[in-house]
Amino acid sequence: MKSIYLRIDGMTCEACARSVTKALENVPEVEGADVNYLEGRGRVRFADGGRLETVLSALEKAGYRAEETEAGGSLGTTGGGRARAGKGPDSSQGKGDPDAGGPGPDLLVIGSGSAGMAAAIRGAELGRTVTVVESGTLGGTCVNVGCIPSKNLIAAAEHMHRARSGFPGIGPTDPPVDWREVVEAKRKLVEELRQVKYRDVLDAYPQITLRRGRARFTSDGRGVEVDGARIRANRVVIATGTSPWSPPIPGLEDVEPLDSTTAMELEEVPESLVVLGGSAVGLELGQTFARFGSRVTVLELAPRLLPLEDADAASTAREALEAEGLRIETGAGTSRVVRDGGQVKLYVRLEDREEEIRADRILVATGRRANISDMNLEAAGIEVDERGFVQVDEGLRTSHPSVYAAGEVAGLPGFVYVAASAGRTAAANALEGMGETLDLRAVPRVVFTSPQVAAVGMNREEAEAQGHSVDTGTLDLAHLPRAAVEHERRGWLRVVAEEGSGRLLGFQAVAPNAAELLGAATLAVRKGLTVDDLTETLHPYLTWAEGLKLAAQTVSKDVSKLSCCA
Repeated sequence: MKSIYLRIDGMTCEACARSVTKALENVPEVEGADVNYLEGRGRVRFADGGRLETVLSALEKAGYRAEETEAGGSLGTTGGGRARAGKGPDSSQGKGDPDAGGPGPDLLVIGSGSAGMAAAIRGAELGRTVTVVESGTLGGTCVNVGCIPSKNLIAAAEHMHRARSGFPGIGPTDPPVDWREVVEAKRKLVEELRQVKYRDVLDAYPQITLRRGRARFTSDGRGVEVDGARIRANRVVIATGTSPWSPPIPGLEDVEPLDSTTAMELEEVPESLVVLGGSAVGLELGQTFARFGSRVTVLELAPRLLPLEDADAASTAREALEAEGLRIETGAGTSRVVRDGGQVKLYVRLEDREEEIRADRILVATGRRANISDMNLEAAGIEVDERGFVQVDEGLRTSHPSVYAAGEVAGLPGFVYVAASAGRTAAANALEGMGETLDLRAVPRVVFTSPQVAAVGMNREEAEAQGHSVDTGTLDLAHLPRAAVEHERRGWLRVVAEEGSGRLLGFQAVAPNAAELLGAATLAVRKGLTVDDLTETLHPYLTWAEGLKLAAQTVSKDVSKLSCCA
């Protein structure tokens, strides 16, 4: 039997000591271990044949760095390989001051968006101290320049469109529009939710400190410098999100293109607008501005709109948008852009010809890139992939054992609910080594055009590509009673099920309020429910939700031959 002593970097509390002890005791040659987080040291007792390298490797996998040290000092021993209990003056209880020479937080979160807030709250719930560093506006993308403001403008445009469309027996009207008041109402909503859902929430957790400034990793990756002040932390979660990206089209930057952020701050609605990009953001904002009076042209480089969605869904969405007067061009490559007086002129390749397209403004909606510039990731040993997103494993740990990443910055699906789930997972794994993984088997997604495009799971082509034999059922809205009473006949709902078992593999819909069906559909896909489970469940009559049951019935029945409630 022999003993070695270790200096262990990164322990800040009893839970850390327990994690270290567990990692040590899982090494077959280790007979016992005594760990004291206050001293940052441990003693390991080896059986014959034990090797220091094996122990150091086990600790690194657990997220700690260690090296052999001398035996001197006052290492507390409790026997049995258990961590020493108790708190002392160096224990990180309460918020503390990371610049005052004392210990830093247990968890440092970079970014205050959905992923960052979720990580910070999870850390506080685990009893740890957390510092959130934010260089921009509190709340990140969703509340400030993403989900909330865009859906608010979409809702305003929908109200106006319905007034102008009329209804049987109710003549259409042309309501007066004060665009600046619409934008101001949007701003007030954003400010309210930023306060209630972010500032007030942070204030409710005494363990969380908000620090303003830009974070840059130190070379060891165990902390950051924020505007020159160093903050050390046991664990770090990168949650900096993404920003709009513009393609390298000659002349594009010279004409001051709009992006999804600046478009929603325009003081006037442009008479004409070209949208580069035919995915969710481009179509949502394109339709919104069209409803407010812009002549809108959408240019998509791919052969069809919504290239990541079901082809039938993309086709139905295009028909609906073109029926409202939007011009849609797919397979359209823009070769250059120039300023021409008060307008911009795009040279666009369409099939076998080049066309000049003029507009007052250009909106670029061609994707997003990770916010990682000037973070010193390379020096800290944090790797990024070929697209520029932070690389993570299934537990959201980066190539640095003490650093995790969550949300879009890690290349995860760009949805606020995925980011929040990732933030919670990253914090739990970083602080407790819980071994949680992010379950992305059933991620719902919505394009908030009118009609909405909604999906979860696999479509038929995807399921067959993965080797499934499938049955599908498609419900035309003409056979959905709720659609009939609202005179909404354009669209459909579809279920994709495994042949034989009937297990639901996916659901797609193009319909008004299609998003409202995704809660039940996502649960069904995630839990492996069957078509029979859906058809045998009571659904309230004259609701959009009833469409999920009717779509399931179409797998084996002709619903046109059923009575309304059958």
